[in-house]
Amino acid sequence: MEEDDLERLYTRLERRLANVVYRWVWNVDEAQEIVQEAFVRLWRMRAKVDLRTAEPLVYRIALNLASSRRRSRKLWRWISLEAVFERTSPGQSADESILAAEEASRVRAAVEALPEDLRRVVVMCELSEMSYQEIGEALSIPTGTVGSRRHRALLGLRQALAEPEVRRDVRTRTLV
Repeated sequence: MEEDDLERLYTRLERRLANVVYRWVWNVDEAQEIVQEAFVRLWRMRAKVDLRTAEPLVYRIALNLASSRRRSRKLWRWISLEAVFERTSPGQSADESILAAEEASRVRAAVEALPEDLRRVVVMCELSEMSYQEIGEALSIPTGTVGSRRHRALLGLRQALAEPEVRRDVRTRTLV
C-alpha cells in the first residue's frame, strides 16, 4: 500500500468511520482520535496489507480501539441540560428540546444495552454505508451472520424502545 492509496482511503472513509466509532465512545473528539490512530496503525502495517482488504481492516482496527477505550473507562456520559439547550433550534421550545434529548437518550441507552456483537453490526449497517459482505470482512464473520445479527439487534431495539403498554402487576392483579 502506497501513501497515495492511504490518503484516498482516509478521504473516502474518515467521516463514515468516525460516525461508526462515535456510537461506541459517544465523544466526537475521541472518535476522531480513534479514527486517526486506526489509520496510523494501518500505515505501520502497510507492507503486509493488500489494498483490497484495507477498508475492512481499518474498520476492524477502529472498532477494536473504540471497544478498548470504552472498556478502559467504563463511564456513562449522560446528556446534560446545557447540551440540550445548545441543540435548541430557533423555532424549538425548551420543552421540545428536552423531549428530543430524552428520546435521544432512550435510543442511546437501547443501543448501549445490546450485546457488543449485535451493537457492532447494527451500527456498521446503519452508519458505515458498507455492504453486508464488507461488514463481514471487517468483523471476520460470514455475510449471513451480519444479516441475522442486524435482524436480532433491530428486534431488540424495537422491544426496548416500544412504548410501555398497559400491563398487569402479577402480584396485586392491578393495572399499572
